[in-house]
Amino acid sequence: MTRADYYIVLFAALLLPYLYISQWTGDKAGISATIMNGNETTEVSLAHDHTLEIDGALGTSTIKIENGKIRFTASPCLGKQCIHSGWLEHAGEFAACLPNRISVAVLGEAPRFDSINF
Repeated sequence: MTRADYYIVLFAALLLPYLYISQWTGDKAGISATIMNGNETTEVSLAHDHTLEIDGALGTSTIKIENGKIRFTASPCLGKQCIHSGWLEHAGEFAACLPNRISVAVLGEAPRFDSINF
């Protein structure tokens, strides 16, 4: 490797922490959440702690709102990926129980992602 190659590697190594800090931190907290059940859409506030039971295609899913966060706590689906997605708190985060046709998206001023594809 030449001296120029070492400078390029050093520059890239110094640039990586800056990119990490500027692109992956500083997420805005969510203000509300949209719960989609088939063709129905409901917007709920994340300010008040409560539990929702939503009837879907397979049965009832339980969604819990606590301390400005939202998550699936119970669902009749087999894989339970919706439950394993954990707490959602930043604008743009999304969880779905696809077999039960229920999804949750956190809304806020600045979303974290432009779009999410499955």
